[in-house]
Amino acid sequence: MTDQSIVIEAKNVGCCYVRRNRGFSKTQFWALKNVSFKLYKGESLGVIGRNGAGKSTLLLLLAGIINPDKGVMENFGYQTSLLSLQVGFIPYLTGRENTILSGLTLGLEKRFIMGKMEIIKNFSGLEDFFELPINSYSQGMQARLGFSIAFQLDPDVLLIDEVLGVGDQVFKKKSEEKMREKIQSNKTVVLVSHDTITIRELCKRTVWIEEGVSRMEDETDLVLKEYFEFLKTQTR
Repeated sequence: MTDQSIVIEAKNVGCCYVRRNRGFSKTQFWALKNVSFKLYKGESLGVIGRNGAGKSTLLLLLAGIINPDKGVMENFGYQTSLLSLQVGFIPYLTGRENTILSGLTLGLEKRFIMGKMEIIKNFSGLEDFFELPINSYSQGMQARLGFSIAFQLDPDVLLIDEVLGVGDQVFKKKSEEKMREKIQSNKTVVLVSHDTITIRELCKRTVWIEEGVSRMEDETDLVLKEYFEFLKTQTR
């Protein structure tokens, strides 16, 4: 349930990247052209759109990692964190050492990380591998460690880019269940996903972005209906 307090409001936001061509010429690419929506406290807001629509750029703006080139992204005093896996990992450091480094990179305090160390180790299921350099890990093991660290984030607003479950099948089920619990616990969440079933299940409202423009912001079922109708026109 939301209390109708606005957490973040995007007003005609645009974001431009500069591409370097051969020689000294440059071209501009507008990843976002005109996006507007409101995020309310306690809600899970879905973001959908085709590949290249600008969804990941939008999350970077919401996280405050980049600034808009036009329009206004207004945050009303709330802390945001982008759930990213394997942030700051260094191959020759152990799982324990990378836990500290990655946690600091994600904005966690060292005292907090040390207090959660055994929880992170146990949740990852790495056991003795936790004390070995991560260049001895498989990709799945690294993903398990990355998720176990990132899951400790408890910001006012959690930004999620596709990641709900990672690792092997057993860990994927466990991590997905934990992620769903967090989303459904009245936390303010922005969820970017191509999985419209998950969006429908977890998000009451959704923003549809198409070619850098917010085409629709409404109840999820209404937005998905229009989105699916649009996709049909693109395959004819």
